[in-house]
Amino acid sequence: MNTIFHKSMLSVAGLAFAGGVFAGPIAAHANSVDAKPVAVAVQSASKPQGDQSHITLNGEQTANVKAIIAATKKAGLPERAAVISIATSLQESKLENLGHLGDANDHDSLGLFQQRPSSGWGTPEQITNPEYSTTAFLKGLKQVDGWQDMPLTEAAQTVQVSAYPDAYAQWEQQATDLVAQHWNS
Repeated sequence: MNTIFHKSMLSVAGLAFAGGVFAGPIAAHANSVDAKPVAVAVQSASKPQGDQSHITLNGEQTANVKAIIAATKKAGLPERAAVISIATSLQESKLENLGHLGDANDHDSLGLFQQRPSSGWGTPEQITNPEYSTTAFLKGLKQVDGWQDMPLTEAAQTVQVSAYPDAYAQWEQQATDLVAQHWNS
């Protein structure tokens, strides 16, 4: 009986320790006046996640980068919104304003962001207009609580609802570089 009691106490102590390990850091900061969760969120938003991809852009793709940046500025949104938009377009279309792709088309997806008329993004003519499609994407982004501080792939996925939710992350560095290059030009 004493052995069972001893083992039970060790089990309870083990659970308390494990609970402290997992909940401790959260609980320790839950009521802290000096906690700075924004600094942590900003750090995750500014550091690209995972392996990064890169493509060489042609004139049309560069013009689409500039159109995305112009639409972002017109919407009164910061550079981070342009980075998310460009990374999303890099993933969805490689910054090419795609029309109907025939049998290779994903449903009725069109344009820079592969938006679908059947999902309410707009008409085919609207969706293939870079300013309109960017504005539509940004409208969706603005509806995502905390998009400014969340990882790029999470923000993009919340708007796009892609079958490949982590794919956006690979374009963050190139999108960041493109925004840095073209934001003030």
